[in-house]
Amino acid sequence: MRVIVTKDRAAMGAWVAEHAAADLRAAIESHGEARLIIATGSSQFEVLQALAARTDVDWSAVTGFHLDEYIGISQSHPASFCRYLRERFVSKLPLKQFYYLDGEGDARATIASVGAKLTAAPIDVALVGIGENGHLAFNDPPADFETDEPYIRVELDEPCRLQQVGEGWFAGLGDVPTHAISMSIRQIMKTRTIYCSVPDERKAAAVRATLEDEISPQIPASVLRNHGQVTLIVDRAAASQISPATQATVEMV
Repeated sequence: MRVIVTKDRAAMGAWVAEHAAADLRAAIESHGEARLIIATGSSQFEVLQALAARTDVDWSAVTGFHLDEYIGISQSHPASFCRYLRERFVSKLPLKQFYYLDGEGDARATIASVGAKLTAAPIDVALVGIGENGHLAFNDPPADFETDEPYIRVELDEPCRLQQVGEGWFAGLGDVPTHAISMSIRQIMKTRTIYCSVPDERKAAAVRATLEDEISPQIPASVLRNHGQVTLIVDRAAASQISPATQATVEMV
């Protein structure tokens, strides 16, 4: 796993946007289109802002896919990931297509319909993050490393739900949905190139565990170390707990 440490969140977003844009251009040149998975949450603010500003990508050749979504909240809710993606990315670009996960409707039908679109062709780039509990998408520990289903219905653990409160998406724990639709671990790992962006000191323990602990469903993001083309991009605060041995292997930009 390549590890990049940036001075701050803005530098992290700029680095990811530059490299993801290059991969999207290469995919379009190679096979006429690019397919992109997009995460949400506060960790992606600067990434999506910088990527949406890129004018060196033919966005009309890019199809996007939604990584995860709460079950049971409307698309007008402030915490809706559909709303987040529409306002921060999709509405700003002339994408070929974007496939949302509808958390309001029949979750089973959404999983089937969007999953079929997702698996119709390879995915070129995934933009993901890591939760405070080490989750990847909404695959909380212990994550299912075995299912081949592209999307699954998951139960959110309390640390995950508390993170959503702490980030200001919900007023209290009781307001946070208990279930969600999430892209599966195996489906994420099928992506050609993965960029995992993780800012802030509150995620430093999860970053250290992802890099240094045993690869395990108890640390879902640790599975990224098995991918041949993944870059973990963190700011200095998120890198604050990694060991000296790991620090010696990272790239400072």
